[in-house]
Amino acid sequence: MLKRFGVEFIQESVEFDEEKIAAKSPKSFVYQATLGKYEANYKHFGIEELPLLVADTVVTSGGLILRKARCVDEARNILLTQSGNTTSIITCMIYHSEKLKLVDISYTDYIFDTFEEKELERYLQSGEWRGKAGACMVEGFCKKYIKEVRGYESTAMGLCVEKLLPFLRS
Repeated sequence: MLKRFGVEFIQESVEFDEEKIAAKSPKSFVYQATLGKYEANYKHFGIEELPLLVADTVVTSGGLILRKARCVDEARNILLTQSGNTTSIITCMIYHSEKLKLVDISYTDYIFDTFEEKELERYLQSGEWRGKAGACMVEGFCKKYIKEVRGYESTAMGLCVEKLLPFLRS
């Protein structure tokens, strides 16, 4: 996504275990995950040579944090939670250079139509839901069910580039 906006970068990361996060709200969870990743990467890389950018995203619907499904039944339940409802994608980013430290939490809401049962089952059998928070990508299975989008689509893809760009250019 950064390449699409003409931003040069090097992608490297230090591991951080999100499973130890005990947060009740999606916003708190995504902030804690991003902060944990930031602290681990800052300790390892610093900001002397290059700025540091860390981001994380959480999917939520019906007040629930929708993580990555571990099995087809869990994926079905996660998708049915979103069907006919509003799903929010919350992305937190921390950008840190020698001149600036920016912390942002952005939301994008997707209002979904009801998922068709046969298409949902076909999607579940395809296995394309594996490894995806909320069990789907808005540019994939869910795309045809989007009735309305409120917010930047880049937020849903993992980084609100529109909010970051003015700081990169200054």
